Amino acid sequence: MIVDEKGRKSYSAPKPPTIELCREKRPDGSQHNLRAYRDSADHLVLAGQDFGPVTQSVSGDGEYEYWYTISAEYLPRLLTLLGGSTGDDILELLRQNWTGKKSDELGPLLRASDIPVSFSSYSG
Repeated sequence: MIVDEKGRKSYSAPKPPTIELCREKRPDGSQHNLRAYRDSADHLVLAGQDFGPVTQSVSGDGEYEYWYTISAEYLPRLLTLLGGSTGDDILELLRQNWTGKKSDELGPLLRASDIPVSFSSYSG
């Protein structure tokens, strides 16, 4: 059981702050969602979820989920790569400069960099 600062009881841990980078409905009926958050180990997670026709090549049920995880130790390098400075809040930087269509550049940028990134995915 968790008790918050106002004495309210809960049986689940609070969710980390999450930044919505993209929530896009496409002309073909597909939907693309991308969000960012820091996990319990302070790593950055970019979590994507696609629905609809865009998933046909990878999913039998029309849904595809994926996660890029960048270890906390590499976040200073990522800040620089994304145009930030030491001490900047990575989530705030993403909110200010990497939302909407611009968020589509994050995956290719990470793959082209020398920053170690863990990638995992799920499709039905």
